[in-house]
This record gives sequence, C-alpha cells and structure tokens, in this order.
Amino acid sequence: MLLCRSVLLMKAEIVETVMFYDTDCGGVVSNIAYLKFVEKARSALFGKLGMPVSGMNDSQLFPAVVRTEIDYLRPAKLGDEVHVSAQLKGVEKVKSICAFELSVTDGAGKTKMIGKAQQQVVLVQMPSGRPRRTPEEWAAQVT
Repeated sequence: MLLCRSVLLMKAEIVETVMFYDTDCGGVVSNIAYLKFVEKARSALFGKLGMPVSGMNDSQLFPAVVRTEIDYLRPAKLGDEVHVSAQLKGVEKVKSICAFELSVTDGAGKTKMIGKAQQQVVLVQMPSGRPRRTPEEWAAQVT
C-alpha cells in the first residue's frame, strides 16, 4: 500500500447532525448512532493515513473492527451537531488502536463531551481474509 507522507495526519474530525433516524422515541440519540458517528470518523482518519474508503475495493484491503469500547457520558438530542475527533493512539504488529471523543456545543457556546470511545482495528486482505501488518508509517503518527 502506498502512503503519502504529505497527507499523513494523526487526527480527523467530522461533524454529524442528529437526525430523526438517530434517535429513540424520546428524541435522544440511540447507542447505535454513536457507533455510526465513530465509524465515519475512523474512516476519515484512515483516509488521512493513506487508506481512503474509495480505494478499498481496488486494494481489497479492509479495516476490521475487532473491539469497540464506548462510554456514554450524556445524551445528544435531535438537531444537535455532534463533533467527533478520531486519533490514532497505538500501533501494534497487526492491530491499530483508535481513540474518539464526541461532543456537542450548547446554546451558550460551551462544548460538552457526550462520549468517548476506543476501537481496535485489524487490516484484512481479501479474499483470503488474512490479517496484514499495520503500515510502519502509522507508528510515526501515534501520540
């Protein structure tokens, strides 16, 4: 896999507006929506690391999430803009660890943390389904 050093960044950020389909009957974001936000942020991070979603079908190299931990700190609500930051926190032989922070800004402009998450990801080469080594260049991006 070719990695372009000029685009390597150790952090990615996305903003998602909470829609009706993200909420339960009380207008509070359901737990699965938080995971969707995390997935989008991780995809943005991997894109910055040289592994864009658009190239995965050609390379047949895909990230497989093997573990997700999430702490729900406070609810997000319908219409909130959820800011999600993703950061590469660890690199092992065949595993990467990504950390996420989810926040919203209240009416007074104050940022409030609504969740924290961590994922362990293995790169899998298809069609064999065998794990591939984590790119060495990624280790330089760990904080």
